[in-house]
Amino acid sequence: MKKLWKKTAVILMIIPVLMMTILATPHTAQAAEDLGLHVDAAILINADTGQILYEQNAESPLGIASMSKMMTEYLLFEAIKEGKVSWDQEYTVTDYTYKVSQDRQLSNVPLRLGEKYTIRELYEALAIYSANAATIGIAETIAGSETKFVKMMNDKAAELGLEGYTFVNSTGLNNEHLHGMHPEGTGDKDENVMPAKSVALLAYRLLKDYPEVLDTTSVPTKIFREGTDDAIKMDNWNFMLPGFVFAYEGVDGLKTGTTEFAGHCFTGTAKRGDTRLIAVVMKAVDDKGNGSYKARFDAAKTLFEYGFNQFSEKEIFPAAHQFKGNKTVPVKKGKEKQVKIGVEKPFSMLVQTTDQDEYDVKFTKDETKLKDGSLEAPVKKGTVVGKADIVRKDGGPVYGFVQGGELGADVVTLEKVEKAGWFKLTLQAIGDFFSGVWNKSTDFVKGLF
Repeated sequence: MKKLWKKTAVILMIIPVLMMTILATPHTAQAAEDLGLHVDAAILINADTGQILYEQNAESPLGIASMSKMMTEYLLFEAIKEGKVSWDQEYTVTDYTYKVSQDRQLSNVPLRLGEKYTIRELYEALAIYSANAATIGIAETIAGSETKFVKMMNDKAAELGLEGYTFVNSTGLNNEHLHGMHPEGTGDKDENVMPAKSVALLAYRLLKDYPEVLDTTSVPTKIFREGTDDAIKMDNWNFMLPGFVFAYEGVDGLKTGTTEFAGHCFTGTAKRGDTRLIAVVMKAVDDKGNGSYKARFDAAKTLFEYGFNQFSEKEIFPAAHQFKGNKTVPVKKGKEKQVKIGVEKPFSMLVQTTDQDEYDVKFTKDETKLKDGSLEAPVKKGTVVGKADIVRKDGGPVYGFVQGGELGADVVTLEKVEKAGWFKLTLQAIGDFFSGVWNKSTDFVKGLF
């Protein structure tokens, strides 16, 4: 009895220790994703493919402040491309843009009432200095009014595949800062919102479709209307650019955002070697819970360090890669009874250096393309028969893309198979007939025993 009591006591002592050990040991995938960011949301993606490398609360709609101006930039570049607006086109300052431009509590370059400014001047003020009145001037030029432009913003967001967005103005300001002239149909307390994932997608499409935006977002300092009485020095609000206090190697964009509602936000992009990343941080604070410029750039730096230092390009499988046990599929009525299959093209992705050997590829047949598991001749080279999907050997998550891309490739026929002639088809039919008879006979005999 004493021995039984001792064993029970030992077990009771061990159980709490084991429970504490289990609870204290984080899951490998979760630990790898804990970057200690003090933000309401964040996301890091590969700017070339849209592959997500890290995300934190990236689906929740939050205030985006002046990051909204990336959509204004997109619509401007689109209008320029389509010939609806030109860089040299002049805009005449209205009462609305004049009043907003004189509000020195906002980021602005002062505009003179009735004065003409080129679209290029206004765009540079927008992209470098986040000038709000200049942004409204661009909106009015493109759509006739900011109200109509906001509709364009929301329509384009839908077209680009963004989710969870609401645009109420072209700038990202709270409407109450627009001196009672905010777009019709919106409230004076309204502000633009979007999830971090959609912000990253907007930045991704802006860089993909109009990479020339970086020619301006990378400018540290420029004089607005240099040589005139209205000259004003525009220091880029992106303090991660070269020469600034939070300079980070490779950064050349993209857009900051700050309001009381949105907090300190930033969409940054940096390139090192052949890799370009996009990082989004929303409502960044320090370890004491205070929002600041430093907090948002520190958070962005953490994301960039994570991406550049821990990830590298790896070819998961080469073109024509074949799968053990699935190197061929049967062919009916062909000169050959089998056709080789393999992946259509090579597949590479950014993977963590420590996880380089954790990825595998899984083959799934497309039963809609195969009749009873076979193809019927003639079979063209490159006929799709299934998919090759990337999986983790440990069963952990494999992040997808902000848009479009697939984690894998099509599996196709690697050669063609011509249809057999009538004589061979006849012989095949006879062979199939006797094969069927033999199988039935064999089954009958087996059934007797």
